Amino acid sequence: MSFGKLELYMDYKSPYAYLAKDLAHQLERDTGTEIDWLPYVLDIPAYLGSARVDSAGHVLEQDRNAHQWRRVRYSYMDVRREASRLGLTIRGTQKIWDSSLAGIGLLYAKRSGVFRAYNDEVFERFWKRDLDIENPEALKDILGRAGADADGFDAFRTGEGERELRAVQERAEAKGVFGVPSFLFPDGDLYWGREHLPRILERLSK
Repeated sequence: MSFGKLELYMDYKSPYAYLAKDLAHQLERDTGTEIDWLPYVLDIPAYLGSARVDSAGHVLEQDRNAHQWRRVRYSYMDVRREASRLGLTIRGTQKIWDSSLAGIGLLYAKRSGVFRAYNDEVFERFWKRDLDIENPEALKDILGRAGADADGFDAFRTGEGERELRAVQERAEAKGVFGVPSFLFPDGDLYWGREHLPRILERLSK
């Protein structure tokens, strides 16, 4: 049975999306299913509040209640356990990042045929605190080394790319997407979280 493209919505500032990345590629290999990787920019302050810390983890400013802090601390403990098992590095971020530009970079990388190289490097370096995803020059450098026309990114990010990102976001939310990683079948069946990958694999393998 053919399902067509499976959509995967992700955000570079989500450690859970990072943990799902290689598992999603394995799903592609194991089933022959083509995944359409799409950016979804999370509004983290809307449900977890916001905070800024220094390199040692000391809180410099914050707008979170006690419940939100417990959720944040548990989330990092949870992802680090899994990252350690997979040999990945996840260092807590020092602020709530705007990942819109990196998402536009994802769209540009797909058009340029260099998605995998761009996606892998952005995720890995961001979670090692080695990449400013709000810096267009840093993203251009990654795109260029991946083989894309880096100079073309400037016009794309301020024009067509910005419009495309907004359209992807609106379309995702119209389909019920609210978090990442989210896997969406063409029939509208939505699965949020990498823990659903065994069920997705089972469905694709039938």
